[in-house]
Amino acid sequence: MNFRQTLTHGLWRDLPPFRLVLGLCPALAVTATAENGLGMGIAVTFVLIFSNMFISLLRKVIPDKVRIASYIVVIATLVVIVELAMKAFFFPLSQQLGIYIPLIVVNCIILGRAEAFASRNPVHLSMADGLSVGLGFSMSLTLVGSIREILGVGTWFGMAVFPDSFEPFGFMVQAPGAFLCLGLLLGLMNAWSRHRGEFFIQT
Repeated sequence: MNFRQTLTHGLWRDLPPFRLVLGLCPALAVTATAENGLGMGIAVTFVLIFSNMFISLLRKVIPDKVRIASYIVVIATLVVIVELAMKAFFFPLSQQLGIYIPLIVVNCIILGRAEAFASRNPVHLSMADGLSVGLGFSMSLTLVGSIREILGVGTWFGMAVFPDSFEPFGFMVQAPGAFLCLGLLLGLMNAWSRHRGEFFIQT
């Protein structure tokens, strides 16, 4: 892929979690509100960009036999930085996201991009790939969180969007609502792709 394709592929063609079908755990667990979805997305984007950068820089130095372990060390270091920064500057959001911030270490999207892309490409392309996939992930989580918050609570980013007479669908901010929302969005995107005759090759 050239630079332009690398910078845009994560926004639709490889859009997580809908195209890559990765990162489903945070997509289901932390998207009760749009704020949570956006916060998790930004955290993952930071880790993606800089893990891709460091792994690309070190790709010719890291021995093949220990590459996965080395990737995890790089990713875990970045996740600790993110966790400490969130606790210092965004403590309420950090409390809401809870254990799912440390669990970014085992997010398959990050390890997958490290193995499939950053370990085989130069730094500028690897960082562009991390930014692209991270933005796509942030958009996806914010969309799921927005739908669930609007229908389940009647607010969006904490602001009321319906009159007081609105009766929220409480199940939308619970686990069944997460599965329903994600499933409907997956179905709509697949139907739209088939309608347009789009075919995707995973990278």
